[in-house]
Amino acid sequence: MSVLVNKNSKVIVQGFTGSEGSFHAQQMIEYGTNVVGGVTPGKGGSTHLEKPVFNSVEEAVSKTGADTSIIFVPPAFAADAIMEAADAGIKVIIAITEGIPVADMMKAKPYIKERGATLIGPNCPGVITPGEAKVGIMPGFVFKQGRIGIVSKSGTLTYEAADQIVKAGMGVSTAIGIGGDPIIGTSTKDAVQLLMEDPETDAIVMIGEIGGNYEADAARWIRENGNQKPVVGFIAGQTAPPGRRMGHAGAIVGGADDTAIAKMRIMRENGIHVAESPAEIGAVMAKALGVEA
Repeated sequence: MSVLVNKNSKVIVQGFTGSEGSFHAQQMIEYGTNVVGGVTPGKGGSTHLEKPVFNSVEEAVSKTGADTSIIFVPPAFAADAIMEAADAGIKVIIAITEGIPVADMMKAKPYIKERGATLIGPNCPGVITPGEAKVGIMPGFVFKQGRIGIVSKSGTLTYEAADQIVKAGMGVSTAIGIGGDPIIGTSTKDAVQLLMEDPETDAIVMIGEIGGNYEADAARWIRENGNQKPVVGFIAGQTAPPGRRMGHAGAIVGGADDTAIAKMRIMRENGIHVAESPAEIGAVMAKALGVEA
């Protein structure tokens, strides 16, 4: 089992024929992901990367039975693309696009929730279930099959955590890059809950960053639900000066609990094993599971 995506996922690419969509769709296909087609308005009826192109998500769903979409659409149009996917019955929507206007996301988030869809992102690297499906932009070769789930606000640190886990002799069940924008579809807690409920995930790596309260909320939820599985946490931005935005739009300290030190303290208080640096993630996980790294 896995969460969100697997070998049975039928994936379409919105923004299929653009440069980003083309490049990453090709990588996904080569990985073995079941890409069944793509959407570019005005180019319906043609083929691209030997897959059919459709004018709308509704048409793509009716012709292919797609249930998952990945979005490579420019920021000004991306929220509409997200809502179009939800309208067409897509259940897992992964928005790679960075810089979608906050006002647009304030409309899109409740819209897709009402339609029972799960949104990952925006501004995220996607989701990968190693050996089954890569729906995103992550380097697939880093990820090996296993039983450790990864939830991360940082794209690069998702790959680093996977590398650490693999080098420690373990592997990954599903890795979820939730995205770094101020408004995202799936919170750290939501993603952790998915992995907690997955019988083929034995432990979880939770990577956060300064700004916001996602990690604190997740840590408290983990304790309130009995610390069912070992969780290793890491917070990026430990040397960030207060009040300065760092990389992600959401990575800005707004209060005392937004700092890396405060978040690490909250994680420890709630029974999470904290790694002081990303280089320690694999070793801390091995120790938490009582295995030799």
